[in-house]
Amino acid sequence: QVRLAESGGGSVQPGGSLRLSCAVSGYPHVNTYMAWFRQIPNKKREGVAVMYTDGETAYAESVKGRFTISRDSAKNTLYLQMNNLQPEDTAMYYCAVDPRSRNIERVVSTPEGWLDWYHWGKGTAVTISS
Repeated sequence: QVRLAESGGGSVQPGGSLRLSCAVSGYPHVNTYMAWFRQIPNKKREGVAVMYTDGETAYAESVKGRFTISRDSAKNTLYLQMNNLQPEDTAMYYCAVDPRSRNIERVVSTPEGWLDWYHWGKGTAVTISS
């Protein structure tokens, strides 16, 4: 059974940093897409950052230069380093994985980017407040 478990969320002041982790277990695919999404109440889930096994990455415009997606294959863990956090980054953050081919730019630039992902974590909350 595939399981994704996010951690690392919390509350920080504007300008602060957090690193989210997503531990993946039971996932049989070596070549895969991995992504971070976020969602605030009454809004659609939006793509934040996505990467493929070969290292190709894409970021939402709103987080470019501030967030970095990475993975540790040995630990089966996906990360999202978030720097210079702002109040508008407040959201529930989710990780997702799926082996099926997709356009990674569309994952982070279209409202439908969150659709058609097989496996999701339950989320970790991030709050940016002074």
